[in-house]
Amino acid sequence: MSLYNVSKEALIGSAALGAVFAVGLWIGGRQVPSYGILNTFKSHTGAKGNPLMGYVLDHSLREHPVLKKLKLRTLEHPENPMMVACEQAQLMANLAKLIKAKKAIEVGVFTGYNALNLALALPADGKVVACDVNEEFTSVGKPFWKEAGVEHKIDLRIQPALQTLDELVAAGEAETFDFAFIDADKANYDQYYEKCLLLIRKGGIIAIDNVLWEGKVLNPEKGDKDTQCIHKLNEKIHRDTRVNISMITVGDGLTLAFKL
Repeated sequence: MSLYNVSKEALIGSAALGAVFAVGLWIGGRQVPSYGILNTFKSHTGAKGNPLMGYVLDHSLREHPVLKKLKLRTLEHPENPMMVACEQAQLMANLAKLIKAKKAIEVGVFTGYNALNLALALPADGKVVACDVNEEFTSVGKPFWKEAGVEHKIDLRIQPALQTLDELVAAGEAETFDFAFIDADKANYDQYYEKCLLLIRKGGIIAIDNVLWEGKVLNPEKGDKDTQCIHKLNEKIHRDTRVNISMITVGDGLTLAFKL
């Protein structure tokens, strides 16, 4: 075989490999679409139109019919981004069931989607102490609580949550709760965490919402008090030897603190 033929065959082979590589990239790009850097979002807000989130919901969400009705009603509300993501709520309900929770605390109720979610997860004699200051928002959920047959499980207290938590401690209910969910004003997140830690039993769980705060925690601005409060609490809980933790990228970020 002449040197000319070898060079010719090498060139043909190189061209073929290049074509295969290019086609592979094109096919791979179609089969495994890139969604860019990690983003956190709730399924009812930033995830709209995201096929991967659609797949997750289609293949994992098992929503109680009344819970779904309340979600749809809440989506009509102008402040609907405040609602907890349904996929996150389902995770918390499963955790509550896993630890056989009977008593739960919710700090921040909005329209009551997650209060209903937790009440449905608790046994017949279970209780959710739901803390909020806005009667207009919480009134949206009340008819749905009744329709689902769990209205008696939800103890709604319309007053500052810190006051309610202090009252629970004063009433001798420290270390008697199994699960707590914190999703209210960020300035008081640290105090909510500390008081819930007093009220939760060993082995109980505190779930803290919005810990990634749309990514703002990466670079908290000096004048952004909400982001600073969340970031400081994230750093504090990371060092807190009273709990085991997992921070997960569901919704707008969720920290699970398991009391030791």
